[in-house]
Amino acid sequence: MTMNDRNGDRQTRPDSGWPRPDDHPPAAADVGDARGWFSPTGWFADLGFMLSHLTRLPAPNNSHVDFRSRLAFAVRANPLVGLIVGAIGGVAYGLASWLGLGPLPAATLAVLATLFATGAYHEDGLADTADGLGGAFERDRKLAIMSDSRHGSYGVVAIVATMLLRIGAIAALADPGLVFAALIATHAVARGLLPAIMFWRKPAKTDGQGFQAGTPESGAVIASLAIAVFIAIVALGFDAFVPLLAAGVGAWAMTEIARRQIGGYTGDVLGASEQIAEIAMLLALAAALA
Repeated sequence: MTMNDRNGDRQTRPDSGWPRPDDHPPAAADVGDARGWFSPTGWFADLGFMLSHLTRLPAPNNSHVDFRSRLAFAVRANPLVGLIVGAIGGVAYGLASWLGLGPLPAATLAVLATLFATGAYHEDGLADTADGLGGAFERDRKLAIMSDSRHGSYGVVAIVATMLLRIGAIAALADPGLVFAALIATHAVARGLLPAIMFWRKPAKTDGQGFQAGTPESGAVIASLAIAVFIAIVALGFDAFVPLLAAGVGAWAMTEIARRQIGGYTGDVLGASEQIAEIAMLLALAAALA
């Protein structure tokens, strides 16, 4: 499909599955106090909840749970979801290397493994964001394009670019042990940053997933960031600090561009921020360690 989006040919997808929005982002409800911060049961429940929304991995059925109130606290498990996804990619790379494949095909299989695990969830957000921000000049038109489930030229280019950059960075690291450490760190950090974006930035509109997700609990935001940094340092040691900075700057830059162009973040912008943070961190690691 070509970028005839500027001419208004794209259709918007309905948000009928979401609660009717109010005039302000919904207040976060503390749903974690019944389990406690140090309850393993609570952490496993939150991890299962986030796995069911961020991946296609087996997870408990949470259809009976109020999404908005549960998400406010469960986002503390975001970096743990990233650790699992990154480990899947790392194992795929290790198996490919063990079978005798070179770094490039092994890196390709590693990235594909993470895509299958998540259903390309964040990649879809990146593509929609690229289409919207690049395919129109007016704010409302940008938002309309981002709400379309189809991808235009900017979105396709964004997906191809993110694939090539990640594959190239992973292949440059080469060593299976280093790749495993890099993948669990980058995926954990990229997802661990999302609650902070939702806490400090404001939604761009009042009828999208970004708005309906609400504002996370401050404690959940701190926990998510702390766990992400801890995982990165354990995995990479002192080599983690510059890549951590690169991930933070990348995510901040993405949300700042969105703020200037559409007034805030959307669910798609969150996905794009995850992708930019992941790529920035991998490239920084490849530059430092390859």
